[in-house]
Amino acid sequence: MGKIVSQAEAIAIRKTCRRQGKVVVFTNGCFDIIHRGHIEYLVKAKKLGDILMVGLNSDNSVRKLKGIGRPVIKMPDRAIVLSRLDMVDYVTVFASLTPQKLIGRLLPDILVKGGDYKIADIVGVKEVKAAGGRVVTIPLARGRSSSKIISKIKSL
Repeated sequence: MGKIVSQAEAIAIRKTCRRQGKVVVFTNGCFDIIHRGHIEYLVKAKKLGDILMVGLNSDNSVRKLKGIGRPVIKMPDRAIVLSRLDMVDYVTVFASLTPQKLIGRLLPDILVKGGDYKIADIVGVKEVKAAGGRVVTIPLARGRSSSKIISKIKSL
């Protein structure tokens, strides 16, 4: 098994980690055009626990969230890039607009999102807290976003 895993494999890994007393951190996103902000965010997320799992939006869900023309980088390539980052332990893809069902089945010890979210608005917060986990927000790097990079390239 590599670092890119099915949802069923991610859940099995989570169960093994629980038995071993390891802290599993989960975050999710589109991760279209990886940039410094993504790297800083993932490094901080990894420091919160032992295992960092990343839920990656499918191409169709990115398109629905971000609009036509997105993602710029297709899912297989985005998954490979994420899986090659040292701080990322596992990547699993979800096809829905949110990872609600995945989080409800995975029940990570720590659910992480960017500081642009209010904890009460984070998908999966109720399930994670009910299972004894916690939810953390990480401040985003100012001025760093895939959308800004795409806009800049288009303006050239």
